Parts: sequence; C-alpha cells; structure tokens
Amino acid sequence: MKDWDKIPSPCYVMEEELLRKNLTLIKHVADTAGVEIILAFKAFAMWKSFPIFREYIRYTTASSEYEARLAFEEFGSKAHTYSPAYTAQNFPAFLKYSSHITFNSLSQYERFYPLAKANPEPVSCGIRVNPEYSEVEVELYNPCAPGTRFGVTADQLPDQLPEGIEGFHCHCHCESSSYELERTLQHIEEKFSRWFPQLKWLNLGGGHLMTRADYDVDHLIRLLQGLKSRYPHLQIILEPGSAFTWQTGPLVASVVDVVENRGIRTAILDVSFTCHMPDCLEMPYQPRVRDAESLPADAVKTAPKEEHVYRLGGNSCLSGDYMGSWKFDHELQVGERIVFEDMIHYTMVKTNMFNGIHHPSIAILHTDGELEVYRTFHYEDYRDRMC
Repeated sequence: MKDWDKIPSPCYVMEEELLRKNLTLIKHVADTAGVEIILAFKAFAMWKSFPIFREYIRYTTASSEYEARLAFEEFGSKAHTYSPAYTAQNFPAFLKYSSHITFNSLSQYERFYPLAKANPEPVSCGIRVNPEYSEVEVELYNPCAPGTRFGVTADQLPDQLPEGIEGFHCHCHCESSSYELERTLQHIEEKFSRWFPQLKWLNLGGGHLMTRADYDVDHLIRLLQGLKSRYPHLQIILEPGSAFTWQTGPLVASVVDVVENRGIRTAILDVSFTCHMPDCLEMPYQPRVRDAESLPADAVKTAPKEEHVYRLGGNSCLSGDYMGSWKFDHELQVGERIVFEDMIHYTMVKTNMFNGIHHPSIAILHTDGELEVYRTFHYEDYRDRMC
C-alpha cells in the first residue's frame, strides 16, 4: 500500500502477500518435520480469509463452543478443542464440531468422557498436562505459574491412563523461540514420557513464533524430527496463533485532535488502545508506528516541542487509554493517518465496544493491489450487543 489516505479510517488491513509468506514457511516446517500445525482461533479468526489458509493447512484449534462451530462451518473441518471447563449445556456442541477434545482436569474427563464415548462419530480425547515449567515472564500469560488452573501434573496421573485418553496437550509458551521449546521438551519428557506408549498424539500447544525474523526454523525442524524419531507412533501437533499472522498488516487510524497538558502533547486518535489494541496494555508493549521513532515511555515528558514527540491517545473515556512516546519528523495534523504496525493477531479477536466506540473496518489488501473491505461496523452492531 502506497497511499494510506485511501484506506478507510479506522481499519485493520491484512496484507495477503505477507500472509502467504507466513503460511508458506509454516507449511514447510510441518511437511519437513512430519508434524501437524494448526491455526489457533484465540489469536486470529477472520473467517473470510479462511480460503487462503486452507491452501496450506487442514485444521484449527478452538477454545470455546463458538470457535469450534466456526472451525466446522467456516474452515470446513472439525476443531481440535481445548476448554478449561465444559458444561452439560455446551458439551454436545463440542462433540458435534470437534475431532479432538482435551480435558483440563481428571474430574472433567470423568464427567464428560462417557458422552464422548457414546457419540455416534468418534472423537479423540486427551488430557492437558502441566510440566510445571515455563519461561514466559509476564504472569498474565504464564499457564504454568504456581496455582495455575490449567492442566494435570504428573503426580496426579495413574500409571495406567484412564480409558479413552489418547493424547496429551501441553501449552506453556508465548511468542517463544525454538530454544525455549527445546528446554521445555526436556521437562515434558522427563515428567510424562512414561505415558507416551499409551498415547496416539502429543499437542505442544501454541506460542511457537516461527515466522519471527530471528526464529531458528532449522533448529525447530531438527527438534521436531528428533521428537518424532524417539516416539514414532505419536502424531505431533503444534497450534500457534500469532505465528500465522505475525507482521501481516497494520491498524490504520487518524489524528482527530492534539491536546497538551504540562508540556505533554497527546495526539488523540479515532481508535482506542483499550478497545482495539488491548494486548498493548495487557502485555504491555509499545507498538511500532510507521514513519515514527519509538522512544522510552517517559520521553514525552521532557522532549522539547520542536522534536515532535507525542503520546498517542485513544478516544474512550478510560484515563489510561494512551501510550507513548513516539517521535515524528513533523508536527502532527488533524486528519493525518497513523499506521500501527503488526496489528492483525490478538486484536480483532479481543476488541470490544466499550463506550460505544466505533469499531475499525476489516479489510484485506490482495496481492494484485486491490483493497477488499470485508466489513464495516455501524450503530446497529453496538445496539445489538447491548440488548
């Protein structure tokens, strides 16, 4: 895209060329290592783009009834499903839409496995295990933190697995490297490999950021090939989310006002961090802005005016709906486009309509340069969510 002023504002714009680049790499890893890599809807679920994904992968992973139904109806294959808890009301739907179902606890297995066993169509069941090891530093994203509600530890498993448990699911990464996976595998095998002969599959979860520029893809392939050679009967599954849509497009916004208080200038935008980029506040991290230099957050407090350093503020009434600082090469003007890089994963799936804030449009920039707007949002979308 050369002229961002032609993009409706605000708008998420996925770039097909960048998406296909990621998908090609992921397919190469899967084919070369002999594993299955599937798309985790928790990070990305823009279903109108699924025809592109289906050229490269076959399956997806779901964490809820709606995600499982989306897999079945829009992706065209049953989901690999894991949920922290199933209920009597939603479990029949999970059975309908899932090929694999992972239970979070033995009590959930005991309650719902009889229904899975009686299901007319076979469903492969598994249990989530907790290796009690993770290198994720932000506790909000660490599923192995002390007191976690996720998974079964090795000391809780009997020598003979319960009937129908065909797989283990383990998730303990977040935007991690292959070397973190290598160290994690040592803990998984040390604690759980004695049960591997009783299994058909091992799901290594998500967080494998193999499309990041500095990721050692060859090392990942060797790791997975080694794992396969040690346990040739196991189907190895990975279910990354961010890796599929990492750096595949921006969120385009516009400046609607510039305010100043005690020397701090804030450019107020037609998007919101809390509504449209919540991961920035949760992780937290300061996203890259095209044609701007990212500075330490407090730089805006002391920067002279002629350096054009700004906070960027959202348009909600939440006091903390802002981030900073960014340095521009000019004074920002009302109506000017602000392009937030890498805003396709963990954005649309987490957006909300707090304050009735206008939701960004969703579009794809095709390889031929055509911009296709998949959807725009209107008052009725907000009203129907509030009733």
